[in-house]
Amino acid sequence: MAFGVRREELDAWKKLVSQGEIAYLTHYWLDARFPGITTVTKVGCNDPDKLVAWCVKHGLDPRYIHNRSPFPHFDLIGPKQREILEEEQLWDQLQRFRLI
Repeated sequence: MAFGVRREELDAWKKLVSQGEIAYLTHYWLDARFPGITTVTKVGCNDPDKLVAWCVKHGLDPRYIHNRSPFPHFDLIGPKQREILEEEQLWDQLQRFRLI
């Protein structure tokens, strides 16, 4: 279950993903499979080569890319989520979702 994201943010993320850009969208998320995890960042891009390269750059396994048309994405959770959001200087998402 996802919550805490505004329609405008989702629309902007979808637009960037559709244009072949790497786009980040963080939201609150609860899933019983991941106890203690309350947020996820979806890193999307509809250019498969670019998304695979992004995974490799960050030491992530591209096999975990969700190839869901029209918005392929990689789900970032846990410590790696915070690490990458900090590296990408996405301070608004880090602060808003209390990841720092």
